[in-house]
Amino acid sequence: METAIKDIHFEKLLKKALKNGGDFSEIYIERKQGTSIVSEARRIERYVSTTENGVGLRVVIGDKSAYAHTNDLSTLDELADTVAAAVKKGAFDSTIALEKRPVRDMVLSSIDPTGVGSEKKIEMVNRAGERAWGFDPSVVQVRVMYGDGVRQVLVANSRGFIVEDRRDSIVFVVQGVVAKGSLMETGYEPVGGARGFELLDEVPPELIAERALSRAVQTLHARRAPAGTMPVVLSSESGGTMVHEAIGHGLEADLAGEGLSVYSGQIGNRVASDAITVIDDGTIRGLRGSMGYDDEGNPSTRTVLVENGILKTYLTDFITSMKFGLPLSGNGRRESYRNRPIPRMSNTMIQPGILSPEDIIAKAGKGVFVKKMGGGQVNTVNGDFVFNISEGYLIENGGIGEPIRGATLIGNGPKILKSIEYVGNDLGFGIGTCGKDGQGVGVADAQPTLLIPEITVGGEIGAPPSAA
Repeated sequence: METAIKDIHFEKLLKKALKNGGDFSEIYIERKQGTSIVSEARRIERYVSTTENGVGLRVVIGDKSAYAHTNDLSTLDELADTVAAAVKKGAFDSTIALEKRPVRDMVLSSIDPTGVGSEKKIEMVNRAGERAWGFDPSVVQVRVMYGDGVRQVLVANSRGFIVEDRRDSIVFVVQGVVAKGSLMETGYEPVGGARGFELLDEVPPELIAERALSRAVQTLHARRAPAGTMPVVLSSESGGTMVHEAIGHGLEADLAGEGLSVYSGQIGNRVASDAITVIDDGTIRGLRGSMGYDDEGNPSTRTVLVENGILKTYLTDFITSMKFGLPLSGNGRRESYRNRPIPRMSNTMIQPGILSPEDIIAKAGKGVFVKKMGGGQVNTVNGDFVFNISEGYLIENGGIGEPIRGATLIGNGPKILKSIEYVGNDLGFGIGTCGKDGQGVGVADAQPTLLIPEITVGGEIGAPPSAA
């Protein structure tokens, strides 16, 4: 990356962008290299290898900004003129002296994925596909997705700093569909993080395929879930879908500050039971949402959002920090140089408690055990949600019983979080790509085993609790 930027006069460009005024200016340079492979119908359907370079330049005025981007570094002067033309606030005449901040490495990688040949990557995809297709006669569709990338970013800011950050990533996903008559079920298993190619030695493609297809086959032969209001235990293996969707988005400062969140204006108030502490932590090496610096050049942090049920703060970027008088949390993120940064989660989790998962299941007595959560929808304004259960079981006599299918969880985030009394001593992480304002960024989420004492389970009305 040095050779691409060595001749750029950052101080001059930052000052030029502010020639008509503004609170600060920012240059964001990005170089990405990566591979994407998709296998369907027992063959490689897509193999794409890309290298992309680009730069974005931003001027911030209060809570507004002017932003322009290009993939041609030779046009930076024109880019500075473009963003400057959007500002009419008086000239900026202060000196800009940039200090380089130290590197903060959040990647756990021993094998650079961009240095691995295409044959090896295709081999890994084919291995997963072969295992998935041969897993069970009921398999009718298999999709294997592999993605890797190395993203190098540089951020220079008129407030006086320049930073560089490198983010290695790898994602491997197997999705399988099984059928019995008119009934079809899907199994899905993702693996990934801020890791190198060695991850697929630690978690072999065959194992990823087996996890996905065993989930699908089991659900295919499971009984219909009963409907009604009942206790539900969320396994740590379900990942943190609940914390990410039901509370995480509502704690992003742009939504909360504008009154678009059920948690708006709630700092200092109780929003969950005293058993619940929610943390966003972008400093855990190797996780998909980790980074040394965010996409505004601010250090990633460990931010306690909810402590023992009390809301402490929101996730911020530069603009929301200034606008709402909140500390910078290092959560200004963007999909690429084409996008402005906005407040986004990194790795969001509920802190573990003291009870074993077995103790929590025993306390439930009866109900539903959720091992894996599926997709869903959340209304951030009022906290209402609907989540699909991709792998679930009945809880009978304080233990895990037979598997179920076709179950959903229907509830309200704040009400559920206030009702949780029992929190497990385990912690399981899930990965995903979080969408917001048309941008997707990599995240991780996690939770311990949790007992929700009462929640609506969508299923088959009238289904007996132990019927086949």
